Amino acid sequence: MTSQDITGMAGSQAESLLRELATWGPTTTVIVHGGCVFEFKGPFPSGEPGEGYYNLEGTYPGFHGHIRLDAIAAIGFQEKLHRGRDSYAFTFTSAGGDTLFKVFLGRDADGEIDKQQLAKFRHIRDTRTVSRG
Repeated sequence: MTSQDITGMAGSQAESLLRELATWGPTTTVIVHGGCVFEFKGPFPSGEPGEGYYNLEGTYPGFHGHIRLDAIAAIGFQEKLHRGRDSYAFTFTSAGGDTLFKVFLGRDADGEIDKQQLAKFRHIRDTRTVSRG
């Protein structure tokens, strides 16, 4: 596998993708901000739009927060090796090209990519993409 960020989805598709991700089971959400890396391992929470945000309905304690959907300009499909293993993620980026957050596919007890999630990832990549450029 080579490192690549191929054609992606329009940011306007973020809400539908986030709703879908909430049904996939454990994933890893990564937020990089100011040189710090924050990770949440577990199911991506469901959410509802309100007051200009997609409000995550995570359980407490757990992952929750508020996503400004209009800040997401594009969603990429990242496929690369990480520490010698295949890695797949949806990358949510701003209009300026900054990564807002990433949602990585989950792994099983042996550290292998969840096969059902990978099939869904590939289906989305192959059916919902728009050309960049």
